[in-house]
Amino acid sequence: MDLPSPQSLPSLIERYKRDPESVYHTWFVGGEARMKAFRAIRRGVKDTVDAINAGSFGNDFKGSPLEVVLAAITEQKQVFEGAAHPFYWKPKLRIPDIYENEANQRTFGRFLEACMNATREDQVLAEMSRLGRASIKGLGPAAANIVYFLHPTLVPPFNTAIVNGFNALFGARQKLGSWDGYLAMRETIIRANDDQPGLSKDLGAFAGLLFEIGSNRIVIFGNADRVLEELREKAAKAAKKRHQDALADEKEASEHTQAQHTLIRIGRALGYDVFVARNDRGRSCHGESFSALTIPALPPLEVASEVRQTVELIDVIWFGKGTSELVCAFEVEQSTSIYSGILRMKDLALSLRQRGAHFYLVAPQAREKEVLAQMTRPALVSEVRDFELGYLPSGELKAECDAMCRYGVDRSVLRKIARGLNLGP
Repeated sequence: MDLPSPQSLPSLIERYKRDPESVYHTWFVGGEARMKAFRAIRRGVKDTVDAINAGSFGNDFKGSPLEVVLAAITEQKQVFEGAAHPFYWKPKLRIPDIYENEANQRTFGRFLEACMNATREDQVLAEMSRLGRASIKGLGPAAANIVYFLHPTLVPPFNTAIVNGFNALFGARQKLGSWDGYLAMRETIIRANDDQPGLSKDLGAFAGLLFEIGSNRIVIFGNADRVLEELREKAAKAAKKRHQDALADEKEASEHTQAQHTLIRIGRALGYDVFVARNDRGRSCHGESFSALTIPALPPLEVASEVRQTVELIDVIWFGKGTSELVCAFEVEQSTSIYSGILRMKDLALSLRQRGAHFYLVAPQAREKEVLAQMTRPALVSEVRDFELGYLPSGELKAECDAMCRYGVDRSVLRKIARGLNLGP
């Protein structure tokens, strides 16, 4: 297959990177959720493999650890919208056949485990080919979306818009559902990405470009007069929605920052050392710089280096004054990421040798039922001793901030407004 001319692809990439509302900016380089997702999803994949090996996976997508993985993936902006659908159990069609067929389920588990442990490209490709040859009914290359979060430089994401963008850009006729087609598409993406060093080794960047083209956000015909009226209308609607999404993201970021500021103020007033996510240290709220209010780095923690990197992205953490004793950890979830937020904190709880830390999700009161439902899911909170998880309504937290700062003695002041599981003193 011929690649686009050297003049056309660089021009498209430049337009893609220059647009502040493209998924390149809102998801790939500007999305905090993406940075936080990788280890949480990897942990979820391990839980899925362990459940399959133990025979406790279940016979439905709902309630399984695989649902947790796909929920964390689908939170990654529009690029992964609908990524969970191929894994929903469809009883009438008996697909995907990994819920009733134990042999197929174990084959899928071996595929995930092998991909998780792979260290080379040939190993990952061999596992994809092996899964394809197994011909498990209803289980196609949608599984590549999971593998992307295990090997982002080797495996590109996959959905309808990305395939449509690929076909438009390369003049191809690839279809959904074929592992052979996906692997051929991957080879072309790898070649094109290697020839264009202006993006990233992470194939999510190039997949985002294909997504923009396939969604008609980037029109590649050059002359607008040649674009069909239907495409123009779709592009206009897509642009309008993208702008609305960008405004919503901006509002959410502001509310997220305000919630972090509230937690910083309360933690400092209670006498704790406060750490804010390393990628948020440059923020400020109400004229107060986060870097001036918080400790410059995490204190020493007895965790692996990769766990420490995840911990550094948790929104706010309180430590004992001058110590490495973790007192409370907070994830602020204004609109999405409930799954992945819990997974990150579960990961920290599993990795810490110390006990007694409290973990909180901070979210608007309108999400209370949703948050509490997810907090009590067995796949999320089981097998973790002393994982004391609570929910704090962000509105009440803000309203009671001054009182907590003035009258609070220690972290127990949060129990005045906390909901959820029983928390220790």
